[in-house]
Amino acid sequence: MKLKKIAAAAVVVAAMGVGAVACSSDADVASENLSKAADNFEVPRRIVFYNGITNEYILVIEGLCSLGNADKPREITVTCKDGDKYIKDFLGLSDNVTYVVEQLQGVKVSDAHYRTIFKPSNVIPDIRPGG
Repeated sequence: MKLKKIAAAAVVVAAMGVGAVACSSDADVASENLSKAADNFEVPRRIVFYNGITNEYILVIEGLCSLGNADKPREITVTCKDGDKYIKDFLGLSDNVTYVVEQLQGVKVSDAHYRTIFKPSNVIPDIRPGG
């Protein structure tokens, strides 16, 4: 029993040490939480793709949109929520085509605690036919 208490105390001390090393600024925590909110379609955005030579807009996407997190170099995916449906666009970037993402409204997020999201539906498989 005493060994279990010592092991538990060691785990707590180790966790505190990791927490102390992982200290971040308020801005870092808020930024991370904003990114998570955007990836959960909670942040209204305007994404503008434009040609730097002609100074013309090529495409404007507006709504509850998330940028791809694992895109290939010079490619970007944008996934937007439209009611209960989703739209995904694939775009290529070039030397003269770039983009700007504008957040259209302020969003309440914590600057003190990282946001953690658990989605049981991602852990439990969908066993319906065709699911």
